[in-house]
Amino acid sequence: MLDPPGQVLTRHTRCAAVLGSPISHSLSPALHRAAYLALGLSDWSYGAHEVQEPALRGFVAALGPQWAGLSLTMPLKEAAFEVADEVSDLAREVGAVNTLVRRPDGGWSADNTDVYGVSQALREAGCAHVAGAVVLGSGATARSVVAALATLGCAKVTFAVRSAARRETLDQARRAGLEVDVVGLDRLGDRLGEARLVVSTLPANALTGRVLGGGSAGVDHLLLDVVYAGWPTPLARTFQEAGASVVSGLEVLVHQAAEQVHLMTGLFGPVEAMRAAGLAAMASR
Repeated sequence: MLDPPGQVLTRHTRCAAVLGSPISHSLSPALHRAAYLALGLSDWSYGAHEVQEPALRGFVAALGPQWAGLSLTMPLKEAAFEVADEVSDLAREVGAVNTLVRRPDGGWSADNTDVYGVSQALREAGCAHVAGAVVLGSGATARSVVAALATLGCAKVTFAVRSAARRETLDQARRAGLEVDVVGLDRLGDRLGEARLVVSTLPANALTGRVLGGGSAGVDHLLLDVVYAGWPTPLARTFQEAGASVVSGLEVLVHQAAEQVHLMTGLFGPVEAMRAAGLAAMASR
């Protein structure tokens, strides 16, 4: 069994960790440990392990009974389906698992808290109802965004992509009842007048302010950029300079982690304490 380094195990000890590759940059340990501290869970520990897709099944199989849950980041969000004994409807619909929770019978339940993270971040930004949105990218993260938009009443989503949009993402959006449109990233600026909400699921270095072309952001726009490192991104800076509201991916990360804490411990994640820990961890890098 895999035990957390430096921890003396007792029959009360509960362990959790984030898995992925690369993993050294992850803020999840800071967020979850802050939650345990605030909740008084002194017998809980949370670590980080470098795990590639081929090694996931063996890693999970080797975990002892003290292991309560796992957070999963890239590239494991699709491979996790293979190790789960039970999969939530939401995780199956978006095609991505970011959470494994130990079941009473020793098996693992798979879920997705990224959708919750996006919807909560938007609600906190004053976006409790969405008429339409522009989503940059069409990968796995975009599918979680689409699912979140559907819970907020979104009727139409426009995907702005560099090449072809992924068919599974378009199909998912249509199943959720959304009208779907696809444009090239070079036409993003043209669509800013149609939707006040823009969500970028692309890497920070994939975009610059010049991608807005002839269009422009304004004070009525809200940008949610799922990137949290190297903030603000070039796109976020462009929106900020135009007077738009901007939300960083840290908010999504904090809320999805808070829901993971809830699923793993049964207690509600302390969002403020977790956000403060995330900001402190980012400032120290």
